[in-house]
Amino acid sequence: MEYTRACAITGHRPARFCFKYDENNNGCKRIKKRIRDQLTQLYEQGFRQFWVGGALGVDMWAGEILLRLKEQPEYSEIQLMIALPFEGHDGNWEERSRRRMAFLIKHSSETIIAGQKNAPPAVNYRRRNEYMIDHADVLLAVYDNDRSIRSGTGMTVNYARKKGLPVILIHPDRATVTNENGSREYRLHRQ
Repeated sequence: MEYTRACAITGHRPARFCFKYDENNNGCKRIKKRIRDQLTQLYEQGFRQFWVGGALGVDMWAGEILLRLKEQPEYSEIQLMIALPFEGHDGNWEERSRRRMAFLIKHSSETIIAGQKNAPPAVNYRRRNEYMIDHADVLLAVYDNDRSIRSGTGMTVNYARKKGLPVILIHPDRATVTNENGSREYRLHRQ
């Protein structure tokens, strides 16, 4: 069976961004464009599976971008993979966001629940993040590497670094892109 290269995607929730939930803000549009640019570059390098974690913000935006790209013939092999932390994780979301996530799940190539029913939510979020990294060859993160804020995104980035995965960072305020491994090509890292 042929090996499929995979990318995990993580990033902050909307409250972290200066534009909050305003997706019509130029800052949000710039972040989404950078995500799209990086996803198309990874696809051109042979990546076909793209893991998102089912959260508001970057996860949802990346999932929607991937589905729009997949509609184009040149990106038809995209596989949107979703790793949810636990069943009902979106129970407190407003209706529009739940509908958007349901659409992503319906059109994903695969959706898994990484956590366990009776585990604390924080444990399940960590399991979800580690599952995505353990099934990826590169991490694309919308993350401010200069800050020492404690976040699930930061823990995911650190776990990827510990595992030796290349990390591509998109700064959440400036939308600048940094490749931590200094290369544009990514070696296979999964065991």
